[in-house]
Amino acid sequence: MTSHDLRTQLASLTTEAFRPELAGIDRLPTLDIARLMNGEDAGVPAAVAAQLPRIAAAIDAMAARMSRGGRLVYAGAGTAGRLGVLDASECPPTFNTDPERVVGLIAGGPAAMVTSVEGAEDSGELARRDLDALKLTPDDTVVGVSASGRTPYAVGAVEHARALGALTIGLACNEHSALGAAAEHGIEVVVGPELIAGSTRLKAGTAQKLVLNMLSTITMIRLGKTYGNLMVDVRASNDKLRARSHRIVSQATGASDAEIEKALTETGGEVKQAILTLLAGVDGPTAARLLEESGGHLRAALAHAPR
Repeated sequence: MTSHDLRTQLASLTTEAFRPELAGIDRLPTLDIARLMNGEDAGVPAAVAAQLPRIAAAIDAMAARMSRGGRLVYAGAGTAGRLGVLDASECPPTFNTDPERVVGLIAGGPAAMVTSVEGAEDSGELARRDLDALKLTPDDTVVGVSASGRTPYAVGAVEHARALGALTIGLACNEHSALGAAAEHGIEVVVGPELIAGSTRLKAGTAQKLVLNMLSTITMIRLGKTYGNLMVDVRASNDKLRARSHRIVSQATGASDAEIEKALTETGGEVKQAILTLLAGVDGPTAARLLEESGGHLRAALAHAPR
């Protein structure tokens, strides 16, 4: 693609549009700029809401595959790539997932988290190589993330993953995007032109973060990582999380502090198992077995516990 072609393409994107009414924003008082920016951000949830049926369908398809052992892989460049890496990195401490179950790929590799890697986002071949290193299977899901919906790295990742039989999701912030068309599940959250032309880390970035929150969190709910709205697969790796684990067991069971500490000690700090020992009156090994037989779903394990 020539430089002229690329400029023409960018000129057609809502996310790249220039807003002449904001041309004097740099001369406004700081509080007025903050109010403008806050007002812009306020419209993002409504744009996400318009895509909820598509988001839900993508989650159901992804959860079905992950329940069979599949992985969730985000692929993007720049801000979109960083958001995918962020969401992936939060899953192990939040939901006690294996770090290899949710993976964030960013064009240019880890160095691109803090510096610009020249030309990386323009390479669909780089995306294919990054995915091949993961040895994708049909149970895996690849989510291409791109505000413009045209980034070659994200589009290339989705096209390659789909050719390999993996589930594909394309998250963009422009309608009729190449990314949305390439994926089985296209999610296009149109937030309109940015406050600062050319900075799609603003409303577009916020929209992408909200959708990624939904994709990972609701999928984890479907996989039994929560009990009601309690995060029962938390990994207690520090003092705050150990205190949180105690609180979660208390909220789920109403047991005394002494009973909770005993249950957590018996189960090696595993919140889900501790709750099961207290609610079902079973020992730690039995709780572990019941959870394994129930695919990690606490409600199902409770239903099958001996009475």
